Amino acid sequence: MSDKQTPENAVDYKATLNLPGTEFAMKANLAVREVKWLEEWYADNIYQEIRASRIGKKKYVLHDGPPYANGQIHLGHAVNKVLKDIIVKSRTMDGFDAPYVPGWDCHGLPIELKVEEKVGKVGVKVDASTFRKACREYAMSQVELQRKDFIRMGVFGDWQQPYLTMNFKQEADIVRALGEIEKAGHIQPGLKPVNWCMDCGSALAEAEVEYEDKKSDAIDVGFGVVDLADLSARVGVSVSDPTDIVIWTTTPWTLPANQAVALHAEIDYQLVQVQSERGQQNLILAKDLVESACERYKLENPKVLADFTGSKLENLQLQHPLLAERQVPVILGEHVIATSGTGAVHTAPGHGVDDYKVGLIYNLKVDNPVGGNGVYLPTAPIFAGEHIYKANPKIIEALSVAGKLWAHNPIKHSYPHCWRHKTPIIFRATPQWFISMDEKGLRQDALNAIENDIGFVPDWGKNRIESMIEGRPDWCISRQRTWGVPIPFFVHKDTNELHPRTPELIEEVAKLIEQEGIDGWFNREAKDFIGADAEQYNAVRDTLDVWFDSGTTHYAVLRQRPELTDPADLYLEGSDQHRGWFQSSLLTSIAINKRAPYKGLLTHGFVVDEKGRKMSKSLGNIITPQDIIKDMGADGLRFWIASSDYRYEMTAGKEIFSRASDGYRRIRNTLRFLLANLNGFKPSTDALPVDQLIALDQYILQRAAEVQKTIQQAYEEMNFHIVCSALTNFCINDLGGFYLDIIKDRQYTTKADSVARHSAQTALYHIVQAFVRWMSPILSFTAQEAWPLIPEQTEKYVFTAEWYDIPVSSNANLVSEADWQTLIQVKSAVNKQIEAARNAKLIGSNLSAKVELWANADLQKVLNQLGDELRFVLITSQALVHDFAEQGEATDIEGLRVQVSAADGEKCVRCWHVLPDVNTHVDHPGLCGRCIINVTGRGEERKYA
Repeated sequence: MSDKQTPENAVDYKATLNLPGTEFAMKANLAVREVKWLEEWYADNIYQEIRASRIGKKKYVLHDGPPYANGQIHLGHAVNKVLKDIIVKSRTMDGFDAPYVPGWDCHGLPIELKVEEKVGKVGVKVDASTFRKACREYAMSQVELQRKDFIRMGVFGDWQQPYLTMNFKQEADIVRALGEIEKAGHIQPGLKPVNWCMDCGSALAEAEVEYEDKKSDAIDVGFGVVDLADLSARVGVSVSDPTDIVIWTTTPWTLPANQAVALHAEIDYQLVQVQSERGQQNLILAKDLVESACERYKLENPKVLADFTGSKLENLQLQHPLLAERQVPVILGEHVIATSGTGAVHTAPGHGVDDYKVGLIYNLKVDNPVGGNGVYLPTAPIFAGEHIYKANPKIIEALSVAGKLWAHNPIKHSYPHCWRHKTPIIFRATPQWFISMDEKGLRQDALNAIENDIGFVPDWGKNRIESMIEGRPDWCISRQRTWGVPIPFFVHKDTNELHPRTPELIEEVAKLIEQEGIDGWFNREAKDFIGADAEQYNAVRDTLDVWFDSGTTHYAVLRQRPELTDPADLYLEGSDQHRGWFQSSLLTSIAINKRAPYKGLLTHGFVVDEKGRKMSKSLGNIITPQDIIKDMGADGLRFWIASSDYRYEMTAGKEIFSRASDGYRRIRNTLRFLLANLNGFKPSTDALPVDQLIALDQYILQRAAEVQKTIQQAYEEMNFHIVCSALTNFCINDLGGFYLDIIKDRQYTTKADSVARHSAQTALYHIVQAFVRWMSPILSFTAQEAWPLIPEQTEKYVFTAEWYDIPVSSNANLVSEADWQTLIQVKSAVNKQIEAARNAKLIGSNLSAKVELWANADLQKVLNQLGDELRFVLITSQALVHDFAEQGEATDIEGLRVQVSAADGEKCVRCWHVLPDVNTHVDHPGLCGRCIINVTGRGEERKYA
């Protein structure tokens, strides 16, 4: 046989290579294919498949905070639902039975406003019953709209049987929860000042109030001392000039309701004599504020006549500056401060919480001359029929004419606004129903639960909700709306007491609502429930605050559905819910059960653009989840959410999404490689015991097991950005940057059924089993796409699997993990020198290189373990180790120098290694000796790499 084969008898040695399969090819249109998969999964009833796989397992219940059923979902909704889905899926992977029942909040004003646009106002164009029916239909249409989008994101749950606060059974159970709280003594009626939106025409909960800047008229107003002899006796000096105690306020319209002026008992005050255009007179101001006040009044050289504490003036009578027939007392209150204003506070119990509280102590009248639309009532002492904001300048003018306006300075300050209408609210005393925070110790019980019974992620959530509970007023739970769960109380017309049969009546109404919905109450009269007693009792026609609806889902959902538990393991919502759902749920559960409704609270931040701005139409920076899914697929959206640190604001934008897309592609491409190289591998017959694997394969399994520990702990601690980081780092550093490149030669060039190849495939098989599970809670579509492509996969869905038990070798005779870490460092140092040699045109590819290493004794010991296998780890054709000497190029590793040169010999046409023995075998021209063994012999034997 000649040295050279002719074209006629040439052997195609490339055909003997074990090239990877192509079953898991990267395909375009991920967004389109995800929809197809969803159709298949839901046709297969995937949620019930998961539930069936966990029958009898320990429960883990994440309770869904209900989004409001109005409008298409935004990016904040997507963040919220995906985070919940990741937790539920990871807990399922932990082996828990983790059901997820989604829900919607369906009553309330926003839906009423939408329906009003369509059918008109109640009592004008439509009756209440027809209006409520239209509200129910509208809410259901919004539920369908949002449900479709949540499913599209790959969020698993009982979407066919969600909870809705407008379901008849749930409406009935909300009423029953109210009855339980009333029975426990927490419900109180009262004429108290509440947050009132003039546009809503209703009271607002604390959670429905937001603060924005507002321009207000700040005025200083004098209340004249009636009896100067009485004042003289109190302060110890003779007072003969007219004397005003001056208050400072930004709400002139509340002055007609004034009932007192409050001082602080322990603050130091001064009686000062001043010269004004009105002549000589006296002012009483807080000592620390005399200078700033007089500057405001343009008064010079005030003369101090007396110093005294506020306690000296208690019950001193003052003349109301607007109402000649009204005198008001000086009272003492802890809420008075001396850091701004005058140290004296205008007190109108009908228009302020602090005013109301201190008014109770002094038995002040709770006067509210303002109607729900912001117009003074006909009974108002002045300005009847005028809107308060139009009356403001007239009040200021009247004060000026009366000589009681000491200063008028418009200011810009933070002021409460309605979260729906974005308009300023007022404090207005109206007959309402309250859950008392202190009457039965509800506040303290809630604070005790926060301190002792609830875990917080992140930690700062504890201080946030704690401070809000500490400072919140009684909870006004009544609303004056049409579309809402009723407060079915019967109140005595004379005594204002509830009917003695209230508990039984509550249950009777609840049973009726179960059959007919809330119309069962609203379409009936008092006599239908209490018969002849209706002559002495009025039926309350208010509705419940929607925060009560959602806040009692622990009672109306968790307690009612057998697959759930009360308390839940976790509530998860945005940071605004510390004053909303987190708080309303805690208070109602404490009131009913004497415990919290959740064991843990997780809080996520809001989504902002790349400039740190909130998403808004006016800024034109809104990014919708629907658009992201069209561009990146749902898995792209999910990866961005998971890789962000949700504890803080989450940045959304083109550059951010591009980085997330790169990370996702890295994981997906790694997965493709793993599966492609398992082509033809049969674990049942080809897999090797882990102790028989080549050392490198044992090492990578050890690394995978360590990564799995990190990932499992990160999932458990709900640090999903750490999961994403661990996944991508394993792909980039351990697999892509090290292991996969090294085993390509062994995978492609060794004999197909050789131990060397099966060893690598065994490792790849175990890695891919674990890898797909790691990613499945986050990259659910991609994970399930890969799952059936794993050789001999018998389980249909990755979502019913548990974490994979990665086998780790106990063989101590092979290369240790510490030595592999050293080898990785050496390989990195060598790669730098190879790159330099390539740039200098000394070599072409890595396999055209010969590497010489001058190493100290410790390094030599590590390197020499591999022998000739060192060249495969370094991915070079030749690798020589010498005693350390000042030769070659210095590296970052102490005791190691490296030189790269062209390898000796010719290039093997099959494995592409450059070796001296290529073309020295007469029968196999173009081949190296190793390839000849792999093509014609029993195959090479490998131990280390």
